Amino acid sequence: MVKVAVADIQKLRELTGAGMMDCKKALEESNADFEAAQDWLRKKGIAKAAKREEREAKEGVVVALVNADRTRGVIVSLNCETDFVARNENYIAMTTKIAEIALEKFPATLEDLMALPYEGSVTIADKVGEQNGIIGEKIELSRYEPITGAQILTYNHSNNKRSVLVALTNADTAFEQAGRDVAMQIAAMNPVSVSKDDVDPKIVEKEIEIGKELARNEGKAEEMLEKIALGRLNKFFQESTLLSQKFVKDNDKTVDQYLKSLNKDLTVSSFKHVWL
Repeated sequence: MVKVAVADIQKLRELTGAGMMDCKKALEESNADFEAAQDWLRKKGIAKAAKREEREAKEGVVVALVNADRTRGVIVSLNCETDFVARNENYIAMTTKIAEIALEKFPATLEDLMALPYEGSVTIADKVGEQNGIIGEKIELSRYEPITGAQILTYNHSNNKRSVLVALTNADTAFEQAGRDVAMQIAAMNPVSVSKDDVDPKIVEKEIEIGKELARNEGKAEEMLEKIALGRLNKFFQESTLLSQKFVKDNDKTVDQYLKSLNKDLTVSSFKHVWL
């Protein structure tokens, strides 16, 4: 019997919405021929004719959880096609259970998370694939974000569409509310990084080019474009990096100044932000 790669099983699952084990069996029976495997599944009444990979799963549920001592946290996003499905209690419960498994096992990657048991011998990948067939929509576990730190606080928006995890450098529970406030800041202001030192070089390069083009369109001299662009880049850092942003609860302070007002060594080591 032909040996089937996990990646091929996942691809067939996305094409058909069938469960992982059914896809594995179909590929084995069809000698890893995707077209034949799809026909095998359809003949068994497992797969639907429609190719779900052509649909968009833009709705869904995002859940963030932290462990008891707040030293690690996870965010998972389980996507679907319609808000009707996303608002279903069972769908929310399934997303939460996947997040709980992720928090307990703390896998390194999304692929590792998909391979973990959901219940019994059924993996998370199997469960998600099963829901494709039961619900009749494209269901996919699209994001998994783990984080560790001295103290991690969370923010879950009430509509289950946005979650934040923020790691503080101090484990003192006296800073719990500060962490929650900063998590809400991240949800509201969507910073690209903790500080300007963490900004992706590709983003920096892009902002400089945009700054130059804007200055050029304003008729500025060619020799001045770099200087003007760097000035605009500094403004971008102030508006788009967390510690430099104006604190939403007190615009007289930056987030960094707010944290330092509580403790001179208090800052944010990292954060995760996932939304639909």
